[in-house]
Amino acid sequence: MTSWTLTLWLICYVIVFAGLSAFGAHRLRILWLYWKHRKEEPEPTSKFAELPVVTVQLPVFNEVHVVRRLLESVSQLDYPREKLQIQILDDSTDETKAVCEDGAAELRAQGFDVEHLHRTNRVGFKAGALDEAMNRVKGEFIMIFDADFLPGPDVLRKMIDFFTDEKVGLVQARWEHGNRKDSLLTRLQAMMLDGHLALEQPARSRGSLFFNFNGTAGIWRKKAIIDAGGWEHDTLTEDMDLSYRAQMKGWRFHYLKDVSVPAELPPDMDGFKSQQHRWTKGSVQVCKKMLGRVWKSDQSLRVKLEATAHLTVNFTYLLMLCVLIMVYPSNFVFESGPVKMLLVDLPVFFFATVSSIVFYTSAQMVLARSAWDWIKCLPLLPLLLALGIGMSINNGMAVLEALFNKQSDFVRTPKYGQQAVAQRKRSRYKATRSISFWLEFALAIYFSALLVGAMLDERWLNAVFLGLFQFGFTYVVASSAMRWFSGLNLSPPPPPQEASSDPAIA
Repeated sequence: MTSWTLTLWLICYVIVFAGLSAFGAHRLRILWLYWKHRKEEPEPTSKFAELPVVTVQLPVFNEVHVVRRLLESVSQLDYPREKLQIQILDDSTDETKAVCEDGAAELRAQGFDVEHLHRTNRVGFKAGALDEAMNRVKGEFIMIFDADFLPGPDVLRKMIDFFTDEKVGLVQARWEHGNRKDSLLTRLQAMMLDGHLALEQPARSRGSLFFNFNGTAGIWRKKAIIDAGGWEHDTLTEDMDLSYRAQMKGWRFHYLKDVSVPAELPPDMDGFKSQQHRWTKGSVQVCKKMLGRVWKSDQSLRVKLEATAHLTVNFTYLLMLCVLIMVYPSNFVFESGPVKMLLVDLPVFFFATVSSIVFYTSAQMVLARSAWDWIKCLPLLPLLLALGIGMSINNGMAVLEALFNKQSDFVRTPKYGQQAVAQRKRSRYKATRSISFWLEFALAIYFSALLVGAMLDERWLNAVFLGLFQFGFTYVVASSAMRWFSGLNLSPPPPPQEASSDPAIA
């Protein structure tokens, strides 16, 4: 390799790993910020002398497996019925519409104020439905639940009094994961989300930094939504977009780590990838839309810096794509030995693993009821890191689509309810598989070969690093392939049966 080629390679290497190091260091800073403020539990300044009217909005789209239980949960909220308005924002194109109509009628018979608002155009998707319903909202406050959430009876009472402070625009509850223990994939997803929900959100909230509404399980002040410009649907993450606009208008947010609402994690790999693709692409769209406005605002420097880290974090997937390209050639740029280990292997290993291990272990410690609860999660940490690597193609493509303004629809994540396995097998709701599957398949083979080569050459630290890549891509590919094969119907069709009279059965 010529000297100028080596110099260019080293420059690229330094840029990539400087970027990864910066994001790794920021993750540790978030952890420090959380521990600094861990005892500062938010408390309402006072209590309402008379409870205000609250509108509960339930945006749904083809949610036949879960919408009935959502309506049942909302009907059990411990709140005066005369103070509740329920809006079912239904964009469904299947029998979910009939289930919603029946559910709304049942709730009206119980004395609830219920509207079933069905759209046929889906303009703006979820954000469009929320926006169109605003002129029919009766409450001063708006509580939002996605179809797979199961709010407990006391959740509204625990949150509403924070709005006695006229400057509070949003109160967000923490998501819990009802199907956390269903499979290895759901366990890993839960751990991944727990880092955000148990550490990042409370750290930013208690540190007086910007954080985002998670799209569901939160209460908005109607005035804050209007003041921020309302729901807009030029990004796939309308929740993050509105959050930044509202906070830049001066509205304060509270995150309640100890108030949780259970929901459903995607039970299969294709659903998980679809969800991650939407979240990643949407956050980059918000970054393009809002980052310049943040820096032009009169916010403090610390708020601007944290907002920058928050809005740009998904660019790590582009850096990971660069790592994928650089892993094999680095064996020729740097000869094996102490110098390569010091300059290449150790930095990669540290910034790709150690900061993440500390971060996600801390999240489990924060949520654990006993030491054993978080200790038993430790063996899953390498698999969690590998899954993050395995998602780099899927999410990296999402970043590129956002950067180059490739438009795409709001792709819903299929939800199946308590009988997830049985429902998934017979359900028409399927997540789509993208071209990333074949790239991941090729990389699984590629890193398998590199891993074997490293082991034969006794490059053990390098082998550990390559093993994360190999397992990550192999696991993602195998999980998608198994889902595809399980969906094949190789048996003869069953004899015809009478249709069920229960509209909730798909």
